[in-house]
Amino acid sequence: MAVGARSGHDEPEDRPSSGGIPAEGDGVAPGDDFPGDGSPDDDSPGSGSTAQKKPRSFWKELPLLIGIALILALLIKTFLVQAFSIPSDSMQNTLQRGDRVLVDKLTPWFGSEPERGEVVVFHDPGGWLEDAAVPEPNVVQKFLSFIGLMPSAEEKDLIKRVIAVGGDTVQCKKNGPVTVNGKALDDKSFIFEGNSACDDEPFGPIHVPEGRIWVMGDHRQNSLDSRYHQELPGQGTVSTDEVVGRAIVIAWPVNRWATLPVPSTFDQPGLNKAAAAAPAALGVAGALPLVFWRRRRLTNGRTAG
Repeated sequence: MAVGARSGHDEPEDRPSSGGIPAEGDGVAPGDDFPGDGSPDDDSPGSGSTAQKKPRSFWKELPLLIGIALILALLIKTFLVQAFSIPSDSMQNTLQRGDRVLVDKLTPWFGSEPERGEVVVFHDPGGWLEDAAVPEPNVVQKFLSFIGLMPSAEEKDLIKRVIAVGGDTVQCKKNGPVTVNGKALDDKSFIFEGNSACDDEPFGPIHVPEGRIWVMGDHRQNSLDSRYHQELPGQGTVSTDEVVGRAIVIAWPVNRWATLPVPSTFDQPGLNKAAAAAPAALGVAGALPLVFWRRRRLTNGRTAG
């Protein structure tokens, strides 16, 4: 009689033995290994097998880790922050030649516009750095600049302080302060000691077009800023599209570490007077038709009575 097969008789069917070894005819060839039979290939719990997966070699994982780090650095440089080196003395004493600053590139992606008092990095609008010598970087410097681990050495970028924004009127007469919308700025807290506000190059009044900014260096007598480019399109103003971002912190050298806040003079009441007057004017213009309509109605009422 075949083992484990239906014979069509009344004899009971043979079952696997209690040892857990299936009988012939159940689809398993004699001599095959089974869980729990104590064979060397048994990996079941409690089998006593010492075989374990070997961890991947560190040297095999290293290229992957480096690749991920480079991608993250590139994303951070493109969308979050980027390092820039200060090449001149035009922002003394706020920034010294050789300082490394970190520039916030994230907020402009959300439509944030430069504000008065901020220190910003911007691309050359055209003609500002024509005579400036740009050192030729080596291959390593180019690569590190590309991923944001080193300040860019090829791009022609400038760093200045925003003095006025779109819609503002800015001017400075000899021996006088810089004024924005008629309000004098107290710049003693941030301009270079001993400098005047603009005696070397008085200007204005300049009406700053919408979408543009007027910038000046903190070392006023050593800064070729908006004042010196009024013959160019925009009268020395810079398009906000050219702004890379706001410098938020001095990151290097360590003993120079500091944040770059907006001086309090740019928060004085009335500086936004021109902007605040616009909604009021619109409100008056909108109310005039209602006033005339009401007066006409009252007049007609008296005449009919």
